[in-house]
Amino acid sequence: MLKLLQTSYLNWLQRFVSVVEKDETLRGVSTAAPFDPVITTGYGSIPAPRTASVDFSSVNDTKGSSKIIPKHESRHVSEHKNVARCARFSPDGRFLATGSADTSIKLFEISKVKQMMQPDTRDGPVRPVVRTFYDHQQPINDLDFHPQNTVLISGAKDRTIKFFDFSKTAAKRAFRVIQDTHNVRSVSFHPSGDFLLAGTDHLIPHLYDINTFKCYLPTNFQEMGVNGAINQVRYSSTGGMYVTASKDGAIRLWDGVTASCARSIDGAHGAAEAIGANFTKDERYILSCGKDSSVKLWEVGTGRLVKQYLGATHTQLRCQAIFNDTEEFVLSIDESLNEIVAWDALTAEKVARWPSNHVGAPRWLEHSPVEAAFVSCGMDRSIRYWKEVL
Repeated sequence: MLKLLQTSYLNWLQRFVSVVEKDETLRGVSTAAPFDPVITTGYGSIPAPRTASVDFSSVNDTKGSSKIIPKHESRHVSEHKNVARCARFSPDGRFLATGSADTSIKLFEISKVKQMMQPDTRDGPVRPVVRTFYDHQQPINDLDFHPQNTVLISGAKDRTIKFFDFSKTAAKRAFRVIQDTHNVRSVSFHPSGDFLLAGTDHLIPHLYDINTFKCYLPTNFQEMGVNGAINQVRYSSTGGMYVTASKDGAIRLWDGVTASCARSIDGAHGAAEAIGANFTKDERYILSCGKDSSVKLWEVGTGRLVKQYLGATHTQLRCQAIFNDTEEFVLSIDESLNEIVAWDALTAEKVARWPSNHVGAPRWLEHSPVEAAFVSCGMDRSIRYWKEVL
């Protein structure tokens, strides 16, 4: 009987999330295909990394050998009408999107942000926000850019994933919508752009084929011992794996082909929620963040804890820990002191503490994939852009 109930629920869930779309006929958009064929604009060439990513197999515990992180300056570049909850850079670093509790999405052009930060700008005020999208009914939780096309997706508390074409200057609303069964907490595109993952209040990540909008779930998900909503889901750089950080405190590795759970690191952050997880560039390690005020580095092949980055308090907000673009440093938030903290990634020594310049602690950090710059999103509604001081 239990098997029958599990199968019945799985079939219902797959039917529900794969076929329910927003009625686009009211907006004159064809529903024949998920992507409008006129979307052909891609990104520019992606710059080569400034340096090779760090080889964590040569992890060094020697104190006093830490690198010095360059100083950064920050600038208030815009604000939402409510809490700024999330941010994401485009793969080439040319664009930044932010999502808010006010249900709006702002799209920034980074070249204009940089121009705005120049002290000798003489051409009048620079407006770095080039698009603003309004199409959600509840706060936005996460964003991601399509790896090839000028498409931005958002996941929100209204249980939807929405697709925005930001090549169209007049577009304010989504051209496609996936109606999920749960609050969509996190979204991540497969590197091919053909699939996306949704981490939701459901226990298992929802895998969508964006050409058919069908949802795929492992058939044995009730046997996995999974017991918590997903705070974050992220693909590895090749798409061969993905990782989830869950409310039950576990970090789980999933096979990118079979969608089966390959490894579960239970209690990765003790009894506290695991609130963020992401792969290193070489896919050999995972950086995780938890509400136990710890940031940890795990070896993918063994599940072994390699490093802990301690000394920053985060117990309330769903903040994440991030690498800088070269993976030489780890950044996270200290809620109690309203600071941004940086560690040397290899030695795990704290190397910097910067006042966040937000009113109240920021709730999200996101680093550019191509240069020494990151953004912070605040409870004070503001977006601040941080760049290295040369």
